[in-house]
Amino acid sequence: MRDTRESRLLLVLLVAIAFALITVDIRGGEESPVDGARQAAATVFGPVENGVAAAVNPVGNAIGAVRDSGSRHDRIAALEQENAALKAKLGSDDRSNSRVRQLDAMLKNAGAGQYGIKGAEVIAIGAAQGFSWTITIDAGADDGIRRDMTVLNGEGLVGRVTTVGPNTATVLLANDPGFTVGTRMEKTDELGFATGQGSRPLSVQFLNGKAKVKAGDRLVTFGSSKDKPFVPGVPVGEVVHVDPSGGALTRTVHVKPYVGFTKLDIVGVVVQAPRADPRDAVLPKQPAKTETKPKPTPTVTVTVQPNGDLVDGSGKVVGNINEKPGDGRAAGDAAQNQQGDAQGDAQPPGDAQPDNAANDQE
Repeated sequence: MRDTRESRLLLVLLVAIAFALITVDIRGGEESPVDGARQAAATVFGPVENGVAAAVNPVGNAIGAVRDSGSRHDRIAALEQENAALKAKLGSDDRSNSRVRQLDAMLKNAGAGQYGIKGAEVIAIGAAQGFSWTITIDAGADDGIRRDMTVLNGEGLVGRVTTVGPNTATVLLANDPGFTVGTRMEKTDELGFATGQGSRPLSVQFLNGKAKVKAGDRLVTFGSSKDKPFVPGVPVGEVVHVDPSGGALTRTVHVKPYVGFTKLDIVGVVVQAPRADPRDAVLPKQPAKTETKPKPTPTVTVTVQPNGDLVDGSGKVVGNINEKPGDGRAAGDAAQNQQGDAQGDAQPPGDAQPDNAANDQE
């Protein structure tokens, strides 16, 4: 439409009419004269509005989603960070509790054996040193660690120190094929030498070919000269299999070590040997064996009658001393006698004498 004087007058007129209709509609309330026109317009234009809304709503929702996507993304990121922090805290708590248990068990062993130890953490496992079973700990010469010192943990013998640096040291594990330690059996004091076999049980050769060994027997370290490389009394393991002696000068057994070499974390290096051999004091106490008491056998009191009948405490005839094994005649006679006595009791007093005479004759 062109901007002319007529068009301006028409626009002013339309606006005035609109205001007049609005005023009339408001004052009329429910009885407004334009209510009919409004309903007619709603009937005509209602479907059109619904169709336009259905077409426009997805676009509006998409625009709203794009507008709110930033805040939603930030909220999701915050929740993910919070979840990760909670998981890390739980994992840290579990690890801390495990370390506390390991340290507590190691200190108890050190106290029982009177060992002066230096605690250390395993920071690496050795594959570079000739593919041998070794670990690297975070303690070295600056911490008083020297070569050929015994290494243990809360379970038993871990190994010995082979290489020492300023802040780290390498430990050869007891299950390494190149590892050998002198052992002593609990109580019997039989001596032997244990050799590592990797993931298999240790192989122990006893010096006495006739040594009495059985599964379940426990071994500790025998000790070395001047306590290097091994101090005495450190638990080694438990016998799981005994090879036949076959008349050999030595006897070989297989020992399951107490230490799990694939899950080492906290270890202790013995920097001060005990003043005296702790013997078996470091070994854990075995549970006491419960002895099973024999069940009491019930006894029956039997009285022998003059005729040889065996009568129990209730007055019942249970046998006869004249009865032979497999012979039921005496028992039958005793039953007949009991039946006759019962019949005699049931008869009148006058008939009792013939029955008694018959029984006496028999």
